[in-house]
Amino acid sequence: MGNQGIGRNLTCFLNTPNFRALAVCDCNLSKTAPAKAKVDAKYGNTDCAVYQDFREVLARDDLDIIVISTPDHWHVPMSLMALKAGKHTFCEKPSLTITQGRELTEAAARADKVFQWGVEDRSLIKYYMLAGLARTGALGKVHTVTCGLPVKPLFDHEEPAPIPDDLDWNLWLGPARQVDYTANVTNPQRWRQRTDYSGGSLTDWGAHLCDTAQIGIGMNESGPVEVSGTSKKLTDNYVDTPYGYDIDFRYTNGAVIKAKNAKVSIKFEGTKGWVGCEGWNGKLVASDMQLFRNKDYETHENYWKRPPIEHQDFVDAIMTGSIPANHPEAGHRFSTMLHLGHIACRSDKTVHWNPQKEQFTKDAKEHTADIVYDRVERDWTKGI
Repeated sequence: MGNQGIGRNLTCFLNTPNFRALAVCDCNLSKTAPAKAKVDAKYGNTDCAVYQDFREVLARDDLDIIVISTPDHWHVPMSLMALKAGKHTFCEKPSLTITQGRELTEAAARADKVFQWGVEDRSLIKYYMLAGLARTGALGKVHTVTCGLPVKPLFDHEEPAPIPDDLDWNLWLGPARQVDYTANVTNPQRWRQRTDYSGGSLTDWGAHLCDTAQIGIGMNESGPVEVSGTSKKLTDNYVDTPYGYDIDFRYTNGAVIKAKNAKVSIKFEGTKGWVGCEGWNGKLVASDMQLFRNKDYETHENYWKRPPIEHQDFVDAIMTGSIPANHPEAGHRFSTMLHLGHIACRSDKTVHWNPQKEQFTKDAKEHTADIVYDRVERDWTKGI
């Protein structure tokens, strides 16, 4: 029940037809108060239930939908448990590892329930226009897409601190390794820079912009075959995710996607021109602004079709049996791309990958060990 959980997901779902919120949950119990107040105000009552342990939510048989807005290391384990409990599941991006992403995709298919990754870009008009134009040939042959992913702050190590009374630290850690609580570890800016919990800005912002890039070059159902890159080597710092990175993703169609630590931006370059967006959902730019005004491109068979906002898309899929835009395989594909970039930075080697078989084609033994970032999941479970 942080900024994304309340400010984005709860707010949007409360305004979505055929959806009614019945309960809110956070292992940091004090965070549930503003969420409950928001739900109760919407319905004019005090009925919204509050939980600290998500397993109690999953045990309720009157709930159809679970919405997960946790740190990344909980995304797949909690989603698997929700699907097993027979719930339609909406979960924030990304996965934590390639293997987890494939496990979730297969579990969702077996569960016969709707699963959607929480990523808004596919429904944002500016990004769908960029991807759509790139797919139609309006730019000629697209050879390069550059994605600027913002630099995140560096953090020093912290000394252990007393665990707050309203926080279940064991549940916050979940499958991550056992460590002492520190004063600011639950701050998203901080935990996102640690591989125990996330992949840094590469998997965070990359899940937005690099997904649009893959769609634009027609490789959103596949992935790169060669990934190389560099990142800064930090010493004695809390941050162990890629930082100051510059990564190239190469595809079988000859296109290259470049992901760099820089101001938020995306630029598609082709043999006939270029289009881009400066800032997050910001200013559209192009070699010729008339490209955005030519409606004929929208009739092209390869033009990217804009779905509804992700929350409406998810509920519509439940109601009608349609497939949401950010279905399990979609999220797995863009997450895999970004994890490969992470592995390339960590190994200081070019990563060779077969996206169809989802296997390394060179240095497989070394990279397979690195695919899970040397994590050891612990047994966090205890009785409710």
